[in-house]
Amino acid sequence: MSETSRFAFPSDFTWGTATASFQVEGATREEGRADSIWDTFCREPGRILDGSNGDQACDEYHRYPEDIALMKEMGVGAYRLSVAWPRIFPSARGGVNQAGLDHYRRVLDMLREEGIKPVVTLYHWDLPQYLQDAGGWANRDTAKRYAEYAGVLAGAFGDSVDTWTTLNEPWCTAYLGYGNGVHAPGIRDYDQTLAAVHHLNLAHGLGAQAIRAELGDKARVSVTLNLQVTRAQSQSEEDRAAKIRADLFANEVWLGPMLAGTYDPRIREAAQGVTDWRFVQEGDLETIHQPLDVLGINYYSTTYVQASHGEDSPARAAVGPQGSLPDQEANAMPAQESVETLPPRGELTAMGWNQEPQGLTDLLLEVSRRFPDLDLMVTENGSAWEDEVSPDSSQAKGKIVHDPKRVVYLEQHIGAVADAIRDGARVTGYFAWSLLDNFEWALGYTRRFGLIRVEYPTQERIWKDSGLRYAQIVRDNAI
Repeated sequence: MSETSRFAFPSDFTWGTATASFQVEGATREEGRADSIWDTFCREPGRILDGSNGDQACDEYHRYPEDIALMKEMGVGAYRLSVAWPRIFPSARGGVNQAGLDHYRRVLDMLREEGIKPVVTLYHWDLPQYLQDAGGWANRDTAKRYAEYAGVLAGAFGDSVDTWTTLNEPWCTAYLGYGNGVHAPGIRDYDQTLAAVHHLNLAHGLGAQAIRAELGDKARVSVTLNLQVTRAQSQSEEDRAAKIRADLFANEVWLGPMLAGTYDPRIREAAQGVTDWRFVQEGDLETIHQPLDVLGINYYSTTYVQASHGEDSPARAAVGPQGSLPDQEANAMPAQESVETLPPRGELTAMGWNQEPQGLTDLLLEVSRRFPDLDLMVTENGSAWEDEVSPDSSQAKGKIVHDPKRVVYLEQHIGAVADAIRDGARVTGYFAWSLLDNFEWALGYTRRFGLIRVEYPTQERIWKDSGLRYAQIVRDNAI
């Protein structure tokens, strides 16, 4: 977007911010909550970079009134939060934990009172450990248990939820949890990976059916995918084929079943020798292919790939930039061994990810042209940097974080959304990741994405320049 141009967003455009339950809530042993796979993963030595866990995190379980007040001050009209499944069904024997439902009801009611629309993600990676003990997402029964959970939430919360998001980034759940093992539950088995892919798709379809069975057509149903923008390193036939293969396993395993009711036959062909697809049953694709009111898209960076040329060029396309940890060799799916992911270029964020706002524009336009009747929302977008607190007498706490690189990233990517809308993409909202610094999964508390800083020992919240800039953009409804 030109630095001298100004784009006014549509008057009904949704501005929001986002978090996830395990990353911010804490209170992992309060009011009946059971262990999730991430509680277990954090206890395994060497799994989390700084040896930390989510026991306290940002303490949002207790501090949500303070954080809702911050959202109100920021001016956002929506908050994307997730429900912790182990708070609702803490036992393998079944039975709903009323204390868990009551907590989220209080949060939803307060958001509504402040004029902030709740966008609720039902599954943001914190699978109850007892379900993992029974096979997790590699087990078909987990999708059925998910549908039960979705139906209970829909019945309990009803009209209090503006948008129901079935899953967040199932790509990460399947490939990082069951493929290279860098996320919970830490399994390295690509037959289980593809079983998890299918059962997550099935859970989405069953969950959408369960929500609509409770609420009817008035339910606004979505799913959030971290669709990856993969660039071929060159226009050679080999490199273009590598991009296609990477896209099949990163994107088409979700888009095909969810939005078209089919798996691209090239996926099965490419995965020969990995799985026999025994987990796909008759009628599954019809179940998965449910009407969507909006598709959520998470975007951070792009990936450049080329054809792999032997053992000295390890394939990494099944992992991609958001799955890699610093100085950790990724483990590629055997079906991806002909694809090599190249090191990112340019100034990298603290996550080691590149910055390419054009990738967000391209992605939104591509998806909108492919599915022209579907509304899109950018449900996560943000960047991690090394932050420092500075004195500032103009702020209530006398402190502020000057984060010019995050400000630039924010402005450029919101500008990329504006470009996509101007060129015809049906984008109806943008959610900045994240409201708060939080537990960054396998990286623990070593990376900060927040628009507001959290001092973890004291739980003090401190504004960053990026949060103030975002508030201005929201207020102006323009970039």
